[in-house]
Amino acid sequence: MPVAIPLITLLTDFGERDYFVASMKGVILNINPQAKIVDLSHHVTPHDVADAAYLLKSCYRYFPDGTIHVAVVDPGVGTARPPLLVSSSQYVFIGPDNGLFTHIYQEESGVEVRHIENRQYRLDSEGATFDGRDLFAPAAAWLTKGQPMGSFGRLVPNYERLPIAEPGWDKHVMAGHILYIDRFGNLISNLTAYHLKEVRGVAKRSEPYIRIGGHTIDKIVRTYAEGSPDSPGALINSNGYLEIFIREGRAADRLSTARGARIELC
Repeated sequence: MPVAIPLITLLTDFGERDYFVASMKGVILNINPQAKIVDLSHHVTPHDVADAAYLLKSCYRYFPDGTIHVAVVDPGVGTARPPLLVSSSQYVFIGPDNGLFTHIYQEESGVEVRHIENRQYRLDSEGATFDGRDLFAPAAAWLTKGQPMGSFGRLVPNYERLPIAEPGWDKHVMAGHILYIDRFGNLISNLTAYHLKEVRGVAKRSEPYIRIGGHTIDKIVRTYAEGSPDSPGALINSNGYLEIFIREGRAADRLSTARGARIELC
């Protein structure tokens, strides 16, 4: 897939205190001063590959065709885990083979996965702790200069995927789990409007009951403003997922709920 414009996004758990992100940007601009760099986030929970995978899934498709998404949440940096270049019919993804691109493999068409092996795309370094700067950033920059995909390395048939648990019936309830907790403390589940419709048909009620953290919610609203500051509410968010919130409060704290917690429709 040809790169339409020299646009590179960065997603990391590096934060903004240290030199890490700035170094990656410097490497990119040194190779291609015309490159445009967009920060997706540098506040992924440290070492949390699933957190990064969800964030990437939620925003990558809103960028123009040809965008190169560099994602570096890499607890295994310096080990034998391969560095990957993943191309689809619209985008390119560069990062470690640790499951970070699980949702890309599932959702994108025409996916081709290569091991980045060519040493010309790596900076020389005495250490092995910063592939974001020394490998992933230069690979992305050289790609914007028109280097062909095949020059980076061999195709790889097998790559790491995170386990993805789909909602399903457990006796008389539709059970899902919390995928992500955003900075507002909202609980984003893997249940969708489709699951709500399915449960409505079985329960013969216009509004299914939603159970999470010892609380039951009996109404789904359209906006946060329709919720209560005193009790949890539910809505379908703009990504299509069932979300639990407290108006101008933190549902995660109020319900003492973490990612992975069970949520039920009945």
